[in-house]
Amino acid sequence: MLYKRKTSKKWWCRFTAPDGREVRQSTGTEDKRQAQEYEDRLKAELWRIDKLGGKPKYTWQEACIRWVEESGHKRTLDFDIDVIRRTAPLLGQCALDDIDSHKIGDVMREMMRSGMKNASINRLMAVIRAILRKAERDWGWIDHAATIKRMKEPAGRIRWITREEAGRLLDELPDHLEAAARFTLDVGLRASNVTGLKWNDVDLDRRVCWVKPDDSKSGRAIGVPLNNAAVVLLRGLRGNHQEYVFSYKGNPITGQLSTKAFRGALKRAGISDFRWHDLRHTWASWHIQSGTPLHALKELGGWSDYKMVLRYAHLAPEHLAEYAERINPIRTVSGTPENGKEKAA
Repeated sequence: MLYKRKTSKKWWCRFTAPDGREVRQSTGTEDKRQAQEYEDRLKAELWRIDKLGGKPKYTWQEACIRWVEESGHKRTLDFDIDVIRRTAPLLGQCALDDIDSHKIGDVMREMMRSGMKNASINRLMAVIRAILRKAERDWGWIDHAATIKRMKEPAGRIRWITREEAGRLLDELPDHLEAAARFTLDVGLRASNVTGLKWNDVDLDRRVCWVKPDDSKSGRAIGVPLNNAAVVLLRGLRGNHQEYVFSYKGNPITGQLSTKAFRGALKRAGISDFRWHDLRHTWASWHIQSGTPLHALKELGGWSDYKMVLRYAHLAPEHLAEYAERINPIRTVSGTPENGKEKAA
């Protein structure tokens, strides 16, 4: 029979399986016709297993339901759910055993036709890959998960501005955005970590603030040292809001920082092709150009590995000068080769 729970809009099915056990589970849909089809297929599959023997066959929809149920702790669960919605028309009722490289190729081509870029498709496919691997390695629902290859992506975008350009931008920003932008240029925090920063995460005496693991992209706690400019800035913000560091008209800034006001300030400052996140790129670029070692920048920026940090290395090739000098050309006194061979001075 089909029924609905008070806490869910989706249909649930309940019946007695051929082996005598009671089956009670969500159909994963709010459409009653689809829910009935799901129950009928499930009954037929359980009959086949009981009477004929064999391994149960599970669908992509069933795998997605279990994935969501077991992933309540994930910070990216909303993104996973969005991916599941996107793939439902293409994979919804497919048996996991039938999802092979050809089927995956169909999904990728459909995403390309919809206008998605390679990087976005790769993020979507990463969720599909994770669900299939879970079904294979942890749940034992399939013997082999389909191989999913990454699409080629363009090199990572690095856009930064000079100190003079930054000064022009700060002059054009409204007070609340200017404070957030100055702090980003001082410490390099991501936008969400700036807007989410609370006073109990700040210790001005020790000149440090913290990003909790749940708020960190790397999933680990980050201690952020505060330079003089950041300390002075934060002291000036004391009293604006009891809980949050950055606020606007007495309320915490909870939305995006790339607002109409930010875009307007960029235009007045004569700066193009620039996003809020590029303030973090600017902070990292300034550090590299000032001689900050890559390993130190990695810790300051809260990156989990060097891959992201190495994107900035080209901005300061001077750190290789010491090694370049280890091999000098052999020259004559006049600096010209003798008899086709160069002679040491």
